Parts: sequence; structure tokens; C-alpha cells
Amino acid sequence: MASKPYPFEIRDLEPHEAEKMKLYSGEKTGFVRIGPKGYVLAHRFLEIGADIYNMEIRSSDVFVVTYARSGTTWTQELVWLVANDLDYDTAKSIYLTERFPFLEFSMMLHPIMIQRYLENSKGDEKKQNEIKMMTSHIVDQLAMAPSPRFIKSHLPLSLLSPNLLDAKVVYVARDPRDVAVSFYHLCSSMTFMGWTGDFKSFWNCFISDLHYWAPFFEHLKEAWEKRHHPNLLFIFYEELQKDLPGMIKRVSAFMGKNYTDEEVATLCDHLDVKNFKKNPSINNEQLKELGLTTPDLEFVRNGKTGGWRDYFDEEMIARTDKWIEDNLRDTDLRFPSAE
Repeated sequence: MASKPYPFEIRDLEPHEAEKMKLYSGEKTGFVRIGPKGYVLAHRFLEIGADIYNMEIRSSDVFVVTYARSGTTWTQELVWLVANDLDYDTAKSIYLTERFPFLEFSMMLHPIMIQRYLENSKGDEKKQNEIKMMTSHIVDQLAMAPSPRFIKSHLPLSLLSPNLLDAKVVYVARDPRDVAVSFYHLCSSMTFMGWTGDFKSFWNCFISDLHYWAPFFEHLKEAWEKRHHPNLLFIFYEELQKDLPGMIKRVSAFMGKNYTDEEVATLCDHLDVKNFKKNPSINNEQLKELGLTTPDLEFVRNGKTGGWRDYFDEEMIARTDKWIEDNLRDTDLRFPSAE
């Protein structure tokens, strides 16, 4: 099948934007904006963007798509288990990153950082092979993978295949204030991102559409506009927190599955944050072992809603309220309360 030409304009950040993004110490080649919405991605996305856009979609594929730190891992585990007849043994024995690979992950790892990780693991062939596998082009791996394939992405729908909705897509949205707090901790802990600023500088970039995968609201609106498509399930993180059994049933129906109340209760217990944090197959301990994160990384944090209040001063709250109001003016998208 002939590849379609990549249809999006690619442009460099403005000099003042690029200067702010230097706070990402792990990103050595800078960032670009892509397409009419100006999505921000690492420069190395240019090596894989056309392949992702042109990847062959199978009707059996299942995607979980989110803006980063919107309950992605939680939803991946839920979706994988629902689709795979609650096979807890396999879920516990194989890393979620292998069961549900991260489509554009290779853009995150600059060759300088990859070399550093390989040097730090010199003499350990197993670790070296894991690093090479983890940093290779996921689209190539997926082309050879058996069906059904489970795929995670933080890309907006427009930068994925135009045939994406031939597959099943679960899209998760979360209050941007909680997203930003969680994303700040992640970017500070992942050495290949290496955010060096404080939270306030991180938030200032966030509301200026200056982080990986930003602009945040454009990302959500693209999926919201397709929420009535039979192959797209749009859910909120806050809904998962408020009524996990009900949301499991909703996801199950979307996946063509049906489980008893007892089976749903067992899955709820498996997904409870206290158990989730201790589950080695999902909490990215292997990234820590390979040196891709700081030793104190908590990939699964507290999972609570409203924690942003501990990070925002009065001036930030006022600016944030206006930012959210401005961005929601032209849409009926609203974030549910989890209280």
C-alpha cells in the first residue's frame, strides 16, 4: 500500500518559546510545532511522524489515547484485562509497556541520552538489549505483532492514522490542573525529559501551549467532537474515580464483553490505587532499573482528584480559571466533579 504524503506543516518554535523549553534538559534537539493546531513534539518526531500517520490500522486494534497523565496507565490495564477475559496471570507476568506499547516513545529518547543509558549498563547484556528494544521504532515492531494489538498514544487524533476509527479507541480526559501537577512530577523524574524548572514555570508553559503534545484543549476537543462515533469511547478520569464499577461495565460493553458483578468487583480491587502502586508489571520499575528515571520516581502517584490545590497560589488560580473559561467557550466539553 502506497504511503500518503505527510499532510502537516512543520515549523520551529518561536525563539522565546524555544528558550522556555530549554528547561527540558534531556531534550537535546529542541521541539517543533506540527499542523494547524501547532502541536508541540520533540524534533525527533519528524523521523516517525509519517510512519505513524501511514500505519496500517487493523479492525482488531485497541488504542488508548490521552493527553499525558490523564489516567492512561489505569485505563490501559482496565482495557487490557476487559479485552483479555480478565487474564490476571498474564497481566501480572508481562510488563504493561510490552502488552500495550507506547506508539511515539522513540521520539522521547535523544541519541545522546540513549548512549548514556547504554554506557551506564555496560557489561549487562540483558539491560542493553532492553534499552535497544525500548528505544527502537514502535511502528516497525507493531507491523510484525500478532492481533489483537493494544497501543497507547498521547498524540492527538489528527496526527494518528486517518483510518484510526476502523479500530477501537478509548480516549480519556482529565482536569488540566491535576494533569499539570502529575505531568510536572513525571517530567522532573524522567531523565530523558529532565525538567529543571519549578512547578510555576511548568504551569506557565502549560497554559502557553508549550509542553509535549500541547495544546491541551485542542487535543481534548478533537476527541470530544468524535465522541458519538461507535468506535470511540470518550471517558473522564473523574468518572473512573467516582464510579469505577460503572465505568468497567461501560468499557466492557464498548469492547463487546460482559462480566458479572463479582468479576467487576475483583477487577476494581486489582485497579485500586493501593494495589496498583505495588504492581511491578505496571509501575515502570524497569525504567528505574535501566536508569531512565530518577531513583525516587513514583510512576503511579496518589491518583487523587483536586490535588492541584496544594500547588497553585491565588494568582495562578485566577489565571487558570480564565484560561479554562476561554478554552471552553466554543465547546460543550465540561469536566465532571469527582467529589
